[in-house]
Amino acid sequence: MSLNREKYQAFITLLEQLRSDATTGQIVAPELRRRVASLQRLFREEIVPLADVGVPGASPREASVPREDWRVQSYQTEMSKQLRLLEIDVMFFQGARQASTVQTRLQTISDRLTTLIQYCNAILQPQAEGEK
Repeated sequence: MSLNREKYQAFITLLEQLRSDATTGQIVAPELRRRVASLQRLFREEIVPLADVGVPGASPREASVPREDWRVQSYQTEMSKQLRLLEIDVMFFQGARQASTVQTRLQTISDRLTTLIQYCNAILQPQAEGEK
């Protein structure tokens, strides 16, 4: 489980760095778009496989998968949605022309990144309790 934990921690670190840059306004649209695409790729390639559940093609009853696996998969589904919405937020940010709109878009992006961090932490929480 520690390898899984490390992957989630690395993902959280990238989310926090991007949130910090978005909050301080020290990022331009092309760089933001590139980093979000990188986050999405990392999520698909490194994080999603961590929740492979049971037997391929089996229904939830047939798979007899521990409840924890389904909980993680549920969080990952929500994370996937948030990452897609983040991509849309970045497009709106790119189109913003007024300073006030730019700040609003950056705040929305920061909020979305905070949500993603909270989902990761929620996934890690039971693991942390189980290790004590």
